[in-house]
Amino acid sequence: MLLPRHFLPFQTLDCICSAFVFDTAHTPMSDRPYLYAELTNSLCATCLRKVEAKVVYQDGHVYLHKRCPDHGFAKVLISTDIPYYQRSRNTLKAGQLPAHFNTATVRGCPYDCGLCPDHEQHSCVTLVEITDVCNLQCPVCYAESSPKRQTHRSLAQVEFMLDCVVRNEKEPDIVQISGGEPTIHPQFFDILDAARRRPIKHLMLNTNGVRIAQDAEFARRLAGYGPKFEVYLQFDSLKEEPLRVLRGADLLATRRRALDRLNELNLSTTLVVTLKKGLNDDEIGAIVDFALKEPCVRGVTFQPIQDAGRVENFDPAKDRLTLGEVRQKLLAQTSVFTPADVIPVLCHPDCLAMGYALKLGGKVIPLTGLIPQDVLLNAESNTIVYEEVPQLRDEVFKLFSTSHSPESAAGALAQLLCCLPLVKAPTLKYTNLFRVLIVQFLDAHNFDVRSVKKTCIHIVHPDGRIIPFDTFNLFYRDGREAALRAAVAATAGSIPVKV
Repeated sequence: MLLPRHFLPFQTLDCICSAFVFDTAHTPMSDRPYLYAELTNSLCATCLRKVEAKVVYQDGHVYLHKRCPDHGFAKVLISTDIPYYQRSRNTLKAGQLPAHFNTATVRGCPYDCGLCPDHEQHSCVTLVEITDVCNLQCPVCYAESSPKRQTHRSLAQVEFMLDCVVRNEKEPDIVQISGGEPTIHPQFFDILDAARRRPIKHLMLNTNGVRIAQDAEFARRLAGYGPKFEVYLQFDSLKEEPLRVLRGADLLATRRRALDRLNELNLSTTLVVTLKKGLNDDEIGAIVDFALKEPCVRGVTFQPIQDAGRVENFDPAKDRLTLGEVRQKLLAQTSVFTPADVIPVLCHPDCLAMGYALKLGGKVIPLTGLIPQDVLLNAESNTIVYEEVPQLRDEVFKLFSTSHSPESAAGALAQLLCCLPLVKAPTLKYTNLFRVLIVQFLDAHNFDVRSVKKTCIHIVHPDGRIIPFDTFNLFYRDGREAALRAAVAATAGSIPVKV
């Protein structure tokens, strides 16, 4: 009789327990060196098998303790800030459903992505990857794009993927045109036109900026897609060496030319910083200060490296950064934000932290900490774009608008951040707002099934499934679904599996 892997004879279990006792030196009745906080499920970073994991507090940090039957014990740092981690865990709000689910819940998270009905959050941001080709071959690239890859998706395929986003979201909050490097797609502007024909509230372009820097006419055409359009510009450092490590080239002059063009066109831009511990994490404050001086820049997004795809010269034991540590470094390196200003984002508080500020009269005024927490938690939406919520808009205007008279109806129309519908706010303009966002994508090391169920940044699979960014890069990109099937089979023991 073939027993499932998880059903072991008593003698085997006894041996395992005995081995654990003999391997662990301790004094009878002594305390463990940590506080056990909760139990979740994670992945073995070697075989991607789903395993139990304890969340523990030790020496001011938060760790996952997990054990794979085949590859042994692993201790993974998941936060350097216990109080902020606890605040994130206590930021609870009901998730928002998509209009459509694409796959059935059969084997359980993370093996049913598509979205399945067990996923807790709709898509706040959906990436549509239009090409695998890139004009750079970055040593760090979750999509493993490069000039050697030669696959552009057809316009028809991209339109199908856009339709899948609309099917799931009806009026998607944010769609990000991505790649590869999307600006080199031969039908790039046809794709933007196709996106514009759909009820997408806000469109973003994820780009390394090379073509914007090199092609003035291209940049000019981009500006025509505003105002609900934003450039998500790769911008990892103000120094040469980190750029060579992360991008394989010194791109300082290229970034400067791109920003000059974007400033000239007043094309809304977010700087996107990939962070590696000990490489560029000492520049967080300097990049925020730099961004505040660029007229076109509406904010900075900091993304610690996700150990997925191509990650050359990356040691997860020493090169990883957690969201808590990035937040601590941000607060230490800039005087703009206080701890009250950089807070968990409702839709996925474990992995998203955000701070807003106003740029008024040459001064920068932190905003987030001035909005009562109960207003945030009672808001009717979970989206990462808080300012879409009428209650929050009212709170912002109460704080910063100087005119509430009937005459204010004749005032200028302003947009707050990236997706705020046009509203009357005489003293506020889109250029007054600035945001900092920390985005931590889960990988096989820090994977937490409890958390991944709330992810709201998703990628469209070419077959139409809408898959969380975290699991897409681990299991569903290119040919990785074969490894997924193997991981499911290992978890299920002898039970046949069909994915």
